[in-house]
Amino acid sequence: MAPPPEPRRPYKRPAISDQQRRRDLALQAQSARRADAQARARALASSLLTTPTPPAATHRHEEEDEHEEEEEHGHNIADVAAAASKLRSSDARRWFARQIMLPEWMVDAPPHLASDWHVFARPSGKRCLVVSSNGMTISRVRNGSILHRFPSALPNGSKRDISGPASSYSILDCIFHEPDQTYYIIDMICWRGYPLYDCTAEFRFFWVNSKLTETSAGDPPSTYHRYRFRAVPIYECTLEGLQAAYSGSTSYVKDGLLFYNKHAHYQAGITPLTLVWKDETCSQYVIDTDSKGEVPNEQHLVLELQEDGKLVTSDDPPVVFGSLDKEFIQKGIFSALL
Repeated sequence: MAPPPEPRRPYKRPAISDQQRRRDLALQAQSARRADAQARARALASSLLTTPTPPAATHRHEEEDEHEEEEEHGHNIADVAAAASKLRSSDARRWFARQIMLPEWMVDAPPHLASDWHVFARPSGKRCLVVSSNGMTISRVRNGSILHRFPSALPNGSKRDISGPASSYSILDCIFHEPDQTYYIIDMICWRGYPLYDCTAEFRFFWVNSKLTETSAGDPPSTYHRYRFRAVPIYECTLEGLQAAYSGSTSYVKDGLLFYNKHAHYQAGITPLTLVWKDETCSQYVIDTDSKGEVPNEQHLVLELQEDGKLVTSDDPPVVFGSLDKEFIQKGIFSALL
């Protein structure tokens, strides 16, 4: 008599991390939410060129508000641009911060890392949006204030190099590296009026390298080209590519690694489709040292108290360390005033 068949073992699906779940949802959402990319780029360019510099100093909670973002996409793009031009102080800072695609901290290695992701060493410096239009180039940092107003060899970036329609403009996502006075291009939002919001990261990186060579923007500074622009080396997330990005030499000071999903569109705000990794090997801002270069026994940390009581660092994106009770905050402020 044949032995009874063994009971079938239930199939157990591998655990999916919260970050991976959000990555999957983000990829699904971007295909279902194909906004008018040209109108979005025009509105952003208009705001970058015309919005007054907001007063410095005001720090406000910058948590991503999904409902508010959906409302913004639902309104007429021209109305959004007009409203943005009237923003001041912390409101302008928050609006401009939401126009840049920001990474999440990498908490796990995404599946298909080698085939679906790019990696590059992030230059140390100020993150900014650079727009060239009508014979002028302006760079703005995340709080909306102007970093530089200068002539450049970007399309329509100087009076000497106006080509095509006067309304043609380009928008680059850059990091200004102060030691060599260079703008390192980490992404491209628009080129000669052609928007790239709905293009994949793989295509945008290809355009950064190919289009930059069509101009003299990579040449040394001159009278009509005050700052040099360079593309960062992009690698596949293979063992060799990760090694090159992590420990390879660069022309700039590194500040961690940035990972981009190849299929990701340019999405304003924090997204799980871009990730950041930092440690003591690839970033100089991981741990404090004293004047002799030695690590002290205690590390000092400055935290920002947000409106909802969270205590966060000034990292990009911020790291939440904890929270304070509202009653405790009110008592603390009251006693400080006394």
